[in-house]
Amino acid sequence: MGGCRAGQLSGIGRLAALLAGVVTMVTTVPSTAAAAPAPGAGDYAALGDSYSSGVGTGVYDPASGACARSPLSYPALWDAEHHPAGFEFVACSGAKTEDVRANQISALQPSTDLVTITIGGNDAGFGPVLYTCTAAENDSTCFAAVDTAEAFERSVLRDRLARTYAAIRGAAPHAQVVVLGYPQLFDLAPSCADPQVPNLARRRKLNEGADVLDGVIQSVSQQFGFNFADVRGQFAGHAVCSADPWINGPSVPTAVGPYHPNQTGYRSGYLAALDVATVRGGAAA
Repeated sequence: MGGCRAGQLSGIGRLAALLAGVVTMVTTVPSTAAAAPAPGAGDYAALGDSYSSGVGTGVYDPASGACARSPLSYPALWDAEHHPAGFEFVACSGAKTEDVRANQISALQPSTDLVTITIGGNDAGFGPVLYTCTAAENDSTCFAAVDTAEAFERSVLRDRLARTYAAIRGAAPHAQVVVLGYPQLFDLAPSCADPQVPNLARRRKLNEGADVLDGVIQSVSQQFGFNFADVRGQFAGHAVCSADPWINGPSVPTAVGPYHPNQTGYRSGYLAALDVATVRGGAAA
Protein backbone atom coordinates (compact mmCIF):
# COMPACT_ATOMS: atom_id res chain seq x y z
CA MET A 1 0.00 0.00 0.00
CA GLY A 2 1.08 3.63 -0.46
CA GLY A 3 2.84 5.86 2.05
CA CYS A 4 1.26 8.35 4.46
CA ARG A 5 0.03 11.67 3.13
CA ALA A 6 1.83 14.75 4.34
CA GLY A 7 -1.31 15.97 6.10
CA GLN A 8 -1.28 12.83 8.20
CA LEU A 9 2.05 13.76 9.72
CA SER A 10 0.98 16.86 11.66
CA GLY A 11 1.82 16.30 15.29
CA ILE A 12 4.47 13.65 14.60
CA GLY A 13 7.08 15.63 16.53
CA ARG A 14 4.78 15.66 19.55
CA LEU A 15 4.25 11.91 19.24
CA ALA A 16 7.98 11.26 18.96
CA ALA A 17 8.62 13.28 22.10
CA LEU A 18 6.19 11.22 24.13
CA LEU A 19 7.52 7.93 22.81
CA ALA A 20 10.99 9.00 23.87
CA GLY A 21 9.70 9.09 27.44
CA VAL A 22 8.99 12.83 27.76
CA VAL A 23 5.64 13.08 29.56
CA THR A 24 3.94 16.27 30.71
CA MET A 25 2.77 15.90 34.28
CA VAL A 26 -0.88 16.32 35.21
CA THR A 27 -0.95 17.57 38.76
CA THR A 28 -4.50 16.65 39.70
CA VAL A 29 -4.40 13.27 41.43
CA PRO A 30 -7.57 11.76 42.88
CA SER A 31 -7.37 11.13 46.60
CA THR A 32 -8.01 7.66 47.96
CA ALA A 33 -8.77 6.70 51.52
CA ALA A 34 -6.19 4.49 53.22
CA ALA A 35 -7.39 0.97 53.92
CA ALA A 36 -6.08 -1.62 56.33
CA PRO A 37 -4.22 -4.53 54.74
CA ALA A 38 -6.38 -7.54 54.08
CA PRO A 39 -5.50 -10.61 56.17
CA GLY A 40 -2.85 -12.67 54.42
CA ALA A 41 -1.93 -10.01 51.86
CA GLY A 42 1.84 -9.70 51.52
CA ASP A 43 4.26 -7.15 50.15
CA TYR A 44 3.87 -6.07 46.51
CA ALA A 45 6.47 -4.37 44.30
CA ALA A 46 5.60 -3.01 40.85
CA LEU A 47 8.53 -2.61 38.45
CA GLY A 48 8.71 -1.78 34.77
CA ASP A 49 8.20 0.84 32.08
CA SER A 50 5.41 3.23 31.06
CA TYR A 51 2.92 0.39 30.64
CA SER A 52 3.35 -0.29 34.35
CA SER A 53 3.68 3.32 35.51
CA GLY A 54 0.33 4.17 33.92
CA VAL A 55 1.16 6.44 30.98
CA GLY A 56 -2.02 6.83 28.97
CA THR A 57 -4.34 7.54 31.88
CA GLY A 58 -3.70 11.29 31.71
CA VAL A 59 -3.48 11.46 35.51
CA TYR A 60 -0.02 11.30 37.10
CA ASP A 61 1.45 11.81 40.54
CA PRO A 62 3.55 15.00 40.26
CA ALA A 63 5.95 13.62 42.85
CA SER A 64 6.92 10.87 40.38
CA GLY A 65 8.35 13.39 37.91
CA ALA A 66 9.18 12.02 34.46
CA CYS A 67 8.39 8.48 35.63
CA ALA A 68 4.70 9.41 35.27
CA ARG A 69 3.26 7.05 37.85
CA SER A 70 -0.51 7.08 37.88
CA PRO A 71 -3.04 6.20 40.58
CA LEU A 72 -5.04 4.68 37.71
CA SER A 73 -2.26 2.32 36.59
CA TYR A 74 -2.78 -1.40 37.01
CA PRO A 75 -0.35 -1.66 39.98
CA ALA A 76 -2.11 1.15 41.86
CA LEU A 77 -5.50 -0.35 41.06
CA TRP A 78 -4.38 -3.79 42.28
CA ASP A 79 -3.06 -2.19 45.48
CA ALA A 80 -6.41 -0.43 46.05
CA GLU A 81 -8.30 -3.62 45.31
CA HIS A 82 -6.29 -6.08 47.44
CA HIS A 83 -4.64 -3.87 50.12
CA PRO A 84 -1.29 -5.65 50.41
CA ALA A 85 0.71 -5.11 53.58
CA GLY A 86 3.31 -3.15 51.60
CA PHE A 87 3.34 -1.54 48.16
CA GLU A 88 6.49 -0.37 46.37
CA PHE A 89 5.65 1.39 43.08
CA VAL A 90 8.88 2.11 41.19
CA ALA A 91 7.88 1.60 37.54
CA CYS A 92 9.09 4.46 35.35
CA SER A 93 8.18 5.77 31.92
CA GLY A 94 10.96 5.14 29.41
CA ALA A 95 12.60 2.37 31.46
CA LYS A 96 14.69 -0.30 29.76
CA THR A 97 15.96 -3.55 31.23
CA GLU A 98 19.17 -1.89 32.41
CA ASP A 99 17.14 0.78 34.24
CA VAL A 100 15.22 -1.91 36.09
CA ARG A 101 18.44 -3.54 37.20
CA ALA A 102 20.08 -0.23 38.16
CA ASN A 103 17.18 1.66 39.71
CA GLN A 104 14.26 -0.62 40.54
CA ILE A 105 15.59 -3.90 41.90
CA SER A 106 16.44 -2.15 45.17
CA ALA A 107 12.70 -1.97 45.90
CA LEU A 108 12.67 -5.76 46.32
CA GLN A 109 13.31 -7.56 49.58
CA PRO A 110 13.66 -11.23 50.53
CA SER A 111 10.19 -10.86 52.08
CA THR A 112 8.54 -9.49 48.92
CA ASP A 113 5.57 -11.70 48.02
CA LEU A 114 4.49 -10.34 44.62
CA VAL A 115 6.43 -8.65 41.82
CA THR A 116 4.90 -7.38 38.58
CA ILE A 117 6.68 -5.97 35.55
CA THR A 118 6.31 -4.92 31.93
CA ILE A 119 9.68 -4.44 30.27
CA GLY A 120 11.34 -4.88 26.90
CA GLY A 121 9.38 -2.57 24.65
CA ASN A 122 11.80 0.33 25.02
CA ASP A 123 14.83 -1.93 24.55
CA ALA A 124 13.31 -3.09 21.27
CA GLY A 125 12.75 0.46 20.05
CA PHE A 126 8.98 0.64 20.53
CA GLY A 127 8.88 4.41 20.00
CA PRO A 128 11.25 4.76 17.04
CA VAL A 129 9.61 1.90 15.15
CA LEU A 130 6.17 3.48 15.59
CA TYR A 131 7.56 6.80 14.41
CA THR A 132 9.13 5.19 11.34
CA CYS A 133 5.93 3.39 10.43
CA THR A 134 3.97 6.63 10.78
CA ALA A 135 6.34 8.92 8.91
CA ALA A 136 7.91 6.67 6.25
CA GLU A 137 7.09 7.45 2.64
CA ASN A 138 6.79 3.78 1.72
CA ASP A 139 5.70 0.59 3.43
CA SER A 140 9.02 -1.18 2.88
CA THR A 141 10.79 1.26 5.23
CA CYS A 142 8.29 0.44 7.96
CA PHE A 143 8.56 -3.30 7.35
CA ALA A 144 12.36 -3.14 7.53
CA ALA A 145 12.21 -1.31 10.86
CA VAL A 146 9.87 -3.93 12.32
CA ASP A 147 12.04 -6.77 10.97
CA THR A 148 15.12 -5.22 12.59
CA ALA A 149 13.31 -4.92 15.92
CA GLU A 150 12.16 -8.55 15.72
CA ALA A 151 15.73 -9.74 15.08
CA PHE A 152 16.89 -7.72 18.10
CA GLU A 153 14.13 -9.22 20.26
CA ARG A 154 15.07 -12.78 19.32
CA SER A 155 18.75 -12.27 20.13
CA VAL A 156 19.92 -9.31 22.23
CA LEU A 157 16.66 -8.78 24.12
CA ARG A 158 16.53 -12.41 25.25
CA ASP A 159 19.81 -11.97 27.10
CA ARG A 160 18.78 -8.61 28.59
CA LEU A 161 15.51 -10.07 29.85
CA ALA A 162 17.28 -13.09 31.31
CA ARG A 163 19.70 -10.89 33.27
CA THR A 164 16.82 -8.75 34.51
CA TYR A 165 14.68 -11.70 35.57
CA ALA A 166 17.67 -13.30 37.31
CA ALA A 167 18.18 -10.07 39.27
CA ILE A 168 14.52 -10.06 40.30
CA ARG A 169 14.66 -13.67 41.45
CA GLY A 170 17.87 -13.04 43.36
CA ALA A 171 16.43 -10.04 45.19
CA ALA A 172 13.00 -11.60 45.88
CA PRO A 173 13.64 -15.35 46.02
CA HIS A 174 10.20 -16.34 47.30
CA ALA A 175 7.98 -13.90 45.38
CA GLN A 176 5.40 -14.73 42.79
CA VAL A 177 6.59 -12.83 39.72
CA VAL A 178 4.02 -11.86 37.10
CA VAL A 179 5.46 -10.64 33.81
CA LEU A 180 2.76 -8.88 31.81
CA GLY A 181 3.03 -8.61 28.04
CA TYR A 182 2.03 -5.90 25.60
CA PRO A 183 -1.21 -5.69 23.57
CA GLN A 184 -1.44 -5.56 19.81
CA LEU A 185 -1.84 -1.83 19.24
CA PHE A 186 -4.04 -1.83 16.16
CA ASP A 187 -7.43 -3.02 15.03
CA LEU A 188 -7.25 -4.13 11.40
CA ALA A 189 -10.32 -2.33 10.15
CA PRO A 190 -9.79 -1.16 6.54
CA SER A 191 -9.97 2.49 7.59
CA CYS A 192 -9.33 4.44 10.76
CA ALA A 193 -10.83 7.67 12.04
CA ASP A 194 -7.46 8.92 13.32
CA PRO A 195 -5.56 10.39 10.34
CA GLN A 196 -2.18 9.87 12.02
CA VAL A 197 -2.55 6.09 12.27
CA PRO A 198 -0.42 4.03 9.84
CA ASN A 199 -2.17 2.35 6.94
CA LEU A 200 -3.57 -1.17 7.13
CA ALA A 201 -0.47 -2.96 5.86
CA ARG A 202 1.71 -1.17 8.40
CA ARG A 203 -0.74 -1.81 11.23
CA ARG A 204 -0.72 -5.51 10.42
CA LYS A 205 3.09 -5.56 10.40
CA LEU A 206 3.30 -3.70 13.72
CA ASN A 207 0.89 -6.19 15.30
CA GLU A 208 3.10 -9.02 14.06
CA GLY A 209 6.04 -7.30 15.73
CA ALA A 210 4.12 -7.12 19.00
CA ASP A 211 3.47 -10.85 18.78
CA VAL A 212 7.18 -11.57 18.38
CA LEU A 213 8.00 -9.35 21.36
CA ASP A 214 5.40 -11.09 23.53
CA GLY A 215 6.65 -14.50 22.42
CA VAL A 216 10.21 -13.69 23.48
CA ILE A 217 9.07 -12.24 26.82
CA GLN A 218 6.90 -15.29 27.51
CA SER A 219 9.65 -17.73 26.61
CA VAL A 220 12.32 -16.13 28.78
CA SER A 221 10.04 -15.41 31.74
CA GLN A 222 8.83 -18.99 31.87
CA GLN A 223 12.43 -20.23 31.95
CA PHE A 224 12.62 -18.55 35.36
CA GLY A 225 9.32 -20.02 36.52
CA PHE A 226 7.57 -16.67 36.29
CA ASN A 227 3.91 -16.30 35.38
CA PHE A 228 3.43 -14.65 31.97
CA ALA A 229 0.16 -12.70 31.78
CA ASP A 230 -0.77 -12.33 28.11
CA VAL A 231 -2.95 -9.23 27.77
CA ARG A 232 -3.60 -9.59 24.04
CA GLY A 233 -6.83 -11.46 24.66
CA GLN A 234 -8.04 -8.80 27.08
CA PHE A 235 -7.49 -6.08 24.47
CA ALA A 236 -8.96 -8.01 21.53
CA GLY A 237 -11.55 -5.79 19.87
CA HIS A 238 -10.33 -2.74 21.79
CA ALA A 239 -7.20 -1.64 19.95
CA VAL A 240 -6.55 1.65 18.16
CA CYS A 241 -9.07 2.07 15.28
CA SER A 242 -11.66 -0.17 16.94
CA ALA A 243 -15.15 1.01 17.84
CA ASP A 244 -14.31 0.83 21.56
CA PRO A 245 -10.57 1.49 21.95
CA TRP A 246 -8.80 0.81 25.23
CA ILE A 247 -5.55 2.16 23.76
CA ASN A 248 -5.00 5.83 22.96
CA GLY A 249 -4.42 6.73 19.34
CA PRO A 250 -1.62 9.06 18.22
CA SER A 251 -3.83 12.16 18.16
CA VAL A 252 -4.52 12.37 21.90
CA PRO A 253 -2.64 15.10 23.80
CA THR A 254 0.92 14.30 24.76
CA ALA A 255 0.03 14.68 28.44
CA VAL A 256 -2.48 11.86 28.07
CA GLY A 257 -0.19 9.36 26.33
CA PRO A 258 -0.49 8.21 22.70
CA TYR A 259 -0.17 4.47 22.05
CA HIS A 260 -0.64 3.54 25.70
CA PRO A 261 -3.71 2.03 27.39
CA ASN A 262 -6.36 4.48 28.47
CA GLN A 263 -8.04 4.31 31.86
CA THR A 264 -10.36 1.52 30.72
CA GLY A 265 -7.40 -0.36 29.25
CA TYR A 266 -5.56 -0.40 32.55
CA ARG A 267 -8.65 -1.40 34.51
CA SER A 268 -10.35 -3.87 32.17
CA GLY A 269 -7.21 -5.02 30.34
CA TYR A 270 -4.14 -5.05 32.57
CA LEU A 271 -5.78 -5.23 36.01
CA ALA A 272 -8.10 -7.99 34.82
CA ALA A 273 -5.14 -10.00 33.52
CA LEU A 274 -3.20 -9.46 36.75
CA ASP A 275 -6.19 -10.49 38.86
CA VAL A 276 -6.37 -13.78 36.98
CA ALA A 277 -2.64 -14.36 37.35
CA THR A 278 -2.48 -13.58 41.06
CA VAL A 279 -5.56 -15.58 41.97
CA ARG A 280 -4.09 -18.54 40.09
CA GLY A 281 -0.78 -18.04 41.84
CA GLY A 282 -2.27 -17.49 45.28
CA ALA A 283 -1.12 -13.89 45.74
CA ALA A 284 -4.54 -12.28 46.03
CA ALA A 285 -6.08 -11.90 49.45
